[in-house]
Amino acid sequence: MTAEPVAWRADGVPRSERFDDIYHSETGALARSRDVFLGGCGLPAAWAGQPQWRILETGFGLGLNFLTTWQAWRSDARRPRMLHFVSVEAHPVGAGDLLRAAEAYPELASLAGELIAQWHGLLPGFHRLAFDEGRVLLTLCIGDVQTMLRAQRFEADSLFLDGFSPQQNAAMWSPETLKAVSRFARQGTGLATWTCAHTVRDALSQNGFQLERREGQPPERDCLRGVFAPAWTVRRRGPVPERIETPGRCAVIGAGLAGAAVAASLARRGWQVTVLDAAARPASGASGLPVGVLAPHVSPDDALLSRLTRAGIRATWLELQRLLEEGRDWRASGVLERRPEGDTRVPTGWSDSGPNESWPADAGQLTASGLPADAPALWHARAGWVRPSRLIEAWLREPGVEFRGNASVARVARNTDGWQLFDAADQLLIAADRVVVAAGFESGRFAPALPLQPVRGQVAWGHMAGLPTTPLNGDGHLIAQVPDADGAPLWLAGATFDRDSTDLAPNAADNVANRDRLVRLHPTAAAVLAPAFERGEVNTWVGVRCASGDRRPLVGPLDEAADGVWACTALGSRGLSFAALCAELLAAQWHGEPLPLPATLAKALGTQRL
Repeated sequence: MTAEPVAWRADGVPRSERFDDIYHSETGALARSRDVFLGGCGLPAAWAGQPQWRILETGFGLGLNFLTTWQAWRSDARRPRMLHFVSVEAHPVGAGDLLRAAEAYPELASLAGELIAQWHGLLPGFHRLAFDEGRVLLTLCIGDVQTMLRAQRFEADSLFLDGFSPQQNAAMWSPETLKAVSRFARQGTGLATWTCAHTVRDALSQNGFQLERREGQPPERDCLRGVFAPAWTVRRRGPVPERIETPGRCAVIGAGLAGAAVAASLARRGWQVTVLDAAARPASGASGLPVGVLAPHVSPDDALLSRLTRAGIRATWLELQRLLEEGRDWRASGVLERRPEGDTRVPTGWSDSGPNESWPADAGQLTASGLPADAPALWHARAGWVRPSRLIEAWLREPGVEFRGNASVARVARNTDGWQLFDAADQLLIAADRVVVAAGFESGRFAPALPLQPVRGQVAWGHMAGLPTTPLNGDGHLIAQVPDADGAPLWLAGATFDRDSTDLAPNAADNVANRDRLVRLHPTAAAVLAPAFERGEVNTWVGVRCASGDRRPLVGPLDEAADGVWACTALGSRGLSFAALCAELLAAQWHGEPLPLPATLAKALGTQRL
């Protein structure tokens, strides 16, 4: 999918050749956004004092409705804590056209700059963009409008019906599409659109909206305002999503990537979160790996794991940029993935200039990393290395989060007000309204019904200059030129994968296995490090990961009887890819928010699947 071309007229009005229509009226997009859409839904007054506000838009176009809404949110002293803006777009334009459209309005120009910084990798599906410390969340749903609406789940507070005219883009305004939009409405949901076409009015009225005409922006004489107030009882096909209105106290068991990410996501929404861990310090388990690779999974059929890791890396990337220092805590270096001979396949339709950010590596990328120019490999541009402990520490420093070490939770019990957590001496550690179990393979003590499997991993590491600056993965991985606390270049290679083992003692056989992997992965680097291996100067690190039966994370309630106790665990060897995404999924499900993933992918991570 390439960027949708925009034709700019001499008077500065943008036009779509695909639909033979203009993106906004000659009087200007900002006036239309403020008067027709925000004004039509009573904003910003309607959201005053609310914990969150959720907007669904059909037709992102040049993004001016979003930018205008975001600017109004920023300017409002009584703004909601969280602003969700979900927009469906089948044909996303290029970043340059977004910026050009916004530059006509000085108050939007800086916001547009922040938007285009995240305007990348827009393959079909959902893409979560985050702004203002994660309190403004834009979920772009790239694809056919009806397909995307079926994939999302939430009750909207405002509906913005936009897009090219019904005469030019009939599918966007069809009775089927407007019926699908109505499924997002609750009693009192506001609606606004620039068109008063009678087919649109009839379809909206039939689906429960009470409508009124308002003065439009020239050349439109009128526009529509509406409110969802059906004369009948609405019956939803699925259960109404949970929606916690008032955040309280939450206890999180486990201070690894999963637990810290959950704590930060909930604190952003107003929760007071205490993270308890048996160890004295955070990141003392599998998340304490000295340095890890952040890279997507790619498959020719764009399988479930591939789509999940892309979404997860986008979520993690935003947090790395927001919280950490590049070059010290992480590096956006790209990653080379060694592949079996003859297998560098990517999904049909991808290209070396498309929105996909993975592609067969070229000779220059390979030789720069010390590999043969014809070595089979993929290049992942949106990838790099991360010091997991630095990310965990940053999440635990977020306002509203408290870390409590040497706090080993032995049991969780319900009381009249919520839940109590006790240690082995049956001393009360904390009382909380809700509990999240994120204790890696130890999660099984609190969730015996979940099929969790410990997976031991051992890596080799040390200090050495002259190794490749680009991380490699495949059968094992090599990460080098990572500055340690004193600036010395650290390297790491491995890892082993021993199912059902919780033995934390290093062993010589695994050191040999990691050395053999390195020989296959990067023979030149293996030769440079051979003397260190032979002299026994290589360090080892051992951790125990937690995996599920189907190798996907588990996010959801433990069971119906334990209302208010959830799990976020089984991130396996992809904690860096999955932690931020799983935390946002959990928070969305608690608060009735728009999902960061299509419903089918969210279900594929749910505890209910098992």
